[in-house]
Amino acid sequence: MSNEQHVIMDETAIRRALTRIAHEILEKNKGIEDCVLIGIRTRGVYLAQRIAERINDIEGTPIPWGEIDVTSYRDDRKSVSGEALEGAKLTPEHLDVHDKKVILFDDVLFTGRTIRAAMDALMDCGRPRMIQLAVLADRGHRELPIRPDFIGKNVPTSKQEEIIVALSEVDGKDEVTISQREER
Repeated sequence: MSNEQHVIMDETAIRRALTRIAHEILEKNKGIEDCVLIGIRTRGVYLAQRIAERINDIEGTPIPWGEIDVTSYRDDRKSVSGEALEGAKLTPEHLDVHDKKVILFDDVLFTGRTIRAAMDALMDCGRPRMIQLAVLADRGHRELPIRPDFIGKNVPTSKQEEIIVALSEVDGKDEVTISQREER
């Protein structure tokens, strides 16, 4: 089976989508007071950073941002021989989410399980006033009742398709592609 990739968002489309999301965040939250941007490692971190830069350009005020590692909160990860999994890791450690409007960033929203894990991890770091969700691509197929507040692009997919986000910070280029999953 061929694994042909089709570009659905190029560098320009990603830049425009992130600029639009930055404006939508400002509009929905009536500015950035008490807002914190948190990216889910790995690519969500770079999206949060880029949005923070855009908001700073628009408002002239920096917005706090950081990253969260949700590995130990995933429901598909098992502890080895009963040993406890590590707790939430919020970076930078001094970043306060208690009573803040947290905007959580991920690259692709699929089943919703990563977002559930991120919300559990955030709650272990403090009690946010509100959690909003921003994603670059929403491909559907939710297994949990999770809906993004800010979406770069809706991409209806089949379960045999895969959305791949490449960001220059990690992959050396900015693009979102769709491809058929390899048959096993």
